Amino acid sequence: MTDEHGSVLGQDVRPLDRVGIYIPGGRAAYPSTVLMTAVPARVAGVREIVLVTPPARDGSVSPAVLAAARMAGVTEAYRVGGAQAIAALAYGTATIRRADKIVGPGNIFVALAKRKVFGLVGIDMVAGPSEVVVLADRSAAASWVAADLLAQAEHDPMARSILITDAAPLIDAVAAAVDGQLARLPRRDIARASLTSNGALVLAQDLWQAVEIANGLAPEHLELHVSDPDRLLPAVRHAGAIFLGRYTPEVVGDYVAGPSHVLPTAGTARFSSPLGTEDFVKRSSVIGYSERGLAAALPAIRALTRAEGLDAHGAAAEVRVPRERGENG
Repeated sequence: MTDEHGSVLGQDVRPLDRVGIYIPGGRAAYPSTVLMTAVPARVAGVREIVLVTPPARDGSVSPAVLAAARMAGVTEAYRVGGAQAIAALAYGTATIRRADKIVGPGNIFVALAKRKVFGLVGIDMVAGPSEVVVLADRSAAASWVAADLLAQAEHDPMARSILITDAAPLIDAVAAAVDGQLARLPRRDIARASLTSNGALVLAQDLWQAVEIANGLAPEHLELHVSDPDRLLPAVRHAGAIFLGRYTPEVVGDYVAGPSHVLPTAGTARFSSPLGTEDFVKRSSVIGYSERGLAAALPAIRALTRAEGLDAHGAAAEVRVPRERGENG
């Protein structure tokens, strides 16, 4: 913008030069995470996107991960995982040049490594285990709710799956449906450990209390599995992603809906947001004052520099305004 004195104020928005994306491995392959991290970076205009991922025991990387990397525009890829991969991206090695920012989820070692290097490089967030809160009313199908809880539980023994409902009969029905579906899951041992340690079935007095409980948890994923989700949506204050209605399971956010599935966890949705294109750009303030603009601002500059006792600050402005000094130059 240009103000009444001819001074120009604005912002210069530019993409980051080089970004590292961490793609988990180990228990499963995650080509979806490649898309959810690399695509926003590409949209932002990042020139160099460096993928790191732990290889399998035989040294291989999932073909699906590599295909997603090629399609998403990843420019480099390395078979390295864990805290050492984060260190390589932060400090640089003989093989891997350092990045400006590191994004993507990982296990506890990856999360703690990202916390450690923050400041030397940027990071998206310190993400904890994945979590879902399903807020359901009496219209919900118990088998659908159970499937959504198990979809989260099969991620990791530390994942958290919680049902909050005002319908007491739904709790027993969901518990029975979970038991039945769990027995058929290939990853049932992981899901069972998750539900045993971190799962919960919560009975609320009404849906409004259910929403308040969910706000207190500030979950990564919040499903409003109710007959009228739009009525509850304005009351939701804290959630990484909100899924509206019975035909919007959390899995559509994992794979196809569009917004990145890299989301704040462990209550951090109270103050942080999902990964997006804006995470791959930086802003520089642009300030260009005219002579008249500086003269008009001088009284305020003078008052503040005197209040702070920084005389040289004030002089740097005074010397540029000849009228104030009774001089011509």
